[in-house]
Amino acid sequence: MLLFKAIYESIVQAVQELNSNKLRSFLSSLGITIGIFCIISVLSAVDSLERNISDSFEKLGNDVLYVDRQPWNEDPESNWWKYMRRPAPDYEDYEVLKANVKRAEFASLTIFIPGRTIEFGSSHVRGGYMAGLTYDYADISRLEFQDGRYFTPYEYETGANKVILGFSVADELFRSIDPIGKTVKMAGQKFQVIGVLKKEGNSLINIFQYDQAILISFHTAKKLVNVKTGSTWGTMLNVKARPGVELVDLRDEVTGVLRAHRKLKPKEESNFAINELSMFTNLLRPVFGMMNVVGFVIGLFAMIVGAFSVANIMFVSVKERTNIIGIKKALGAKRGIILLEFLIEAILLCIVGGLFGLGVVMLVLRFVSGVFHYEMFVSTGNIIAGLMGAIVIGVIAGIIPAMQAARMDPVEAIRK
Repeated sequence: MLLFKAIYESIVQAVQELNSNKLRSFLSSLGITIGIFCIISVLSAVDSLERNISDSFEKLGNDVLYVDRQPWNEDPESNWWKYMRRPAPDYEDYEVLKANVKRAEFASLTIFIPGRTIEFGSSHVRGGYMAGLTYDYADISRLEFQDGRYFTPYEYETGANKVILGFSVADELFRSIDPIGKTVKMAGQKFQVIGVLKKEGNSLINIFQYDQAILISFHTAKKLVNVKTGSTWGTMLNVKARPGVELVDLRDEVTGVLRAHRKLKPKEESNFAINELSMFTNLLRPVFGMMNVVGFVIGLFAMIVGAFSVANIMFVSVKERTNIIGIKKALGAKRGIILLEFLIEAILLCIVGGLFGLGVVMLVLRFVSGVFHYEMFVSTGNIIAGLMGAIVIGVIAGIIPAMQAARMDPVEAIRK
């Protein structure tokens, strides 16, 4: 009980001391503020980026394999000719995988088509990302619609002139007009708009820019381009795992089926690559680690400078209150109480600096979120880490001045 009373009175006295010397307290805690800002801002930025990537994976499907010519985790220029000589995934590959891979729930093929101008009345949009999709694409990529719907099985099989527009394309083309059911012109043909995708916004991982998308069915694309030639921008073959199936098992089955289809010999290297979105995480993890280290080192130096500043202020505080310390000890105050009093003052000073630092971090991240449209946040763990760091620095900075005050001889202290 006496200990809690002593702590309470020490806190009250520390607050009074800090309040009576506002400018000195602010300047001495500024180093702690800068240190906490550097460390927590970098940690929060890395956490926010990792969450953004994780959310992108969730949206794109972290249970999906992407069959391509080359692996995503290699420098594209290192073996460019080797990979370009490989055959691009085609409709036959898609049909074979869909029919024979038992661990796959869905498979889809996307064929990218050179950008076409799309027109409605006097309005037109150029440079949209045009793609032909097989029917299961919506189930794999989890398309979300602002208005309208996806292709029906009949529309897909017959190659009907139906089109789905990305949010930005629809907004620029129709403005305030409801686009659903309207007829647009593209590649010399008329298409009916059956759907508009939800606004996607910015994302760190975008396999496809849906806001600028112009989506048609794969069989409709056959009427616009020769899907068996290199006149397109390329293809993307996706395979989604069944619930409960591990990607490594799905990868093995896809590899076996595709090698057999392409008639590759046992010792012959695969002429395709199987990618997954986690490859991006593996590529970015060292970058995130380095960012954390750099932020920690910069913040540590700032906090060391702040610790010296706090320690200096505490020495001044001890000197100013030497007479009071002597009176307290003469009245029976023990060393531990005096030590606790000055230690709490140093810790409180650092906590104030830490809180200022956290406040600045939150303001900066909110500003960045508003400007770049990325969700940036300060996690509870980072807040606790920042406050604990401030407390540790307060103990380190205040322990020597507090011990000096606690060891004073009461008679000598009163005389001074």
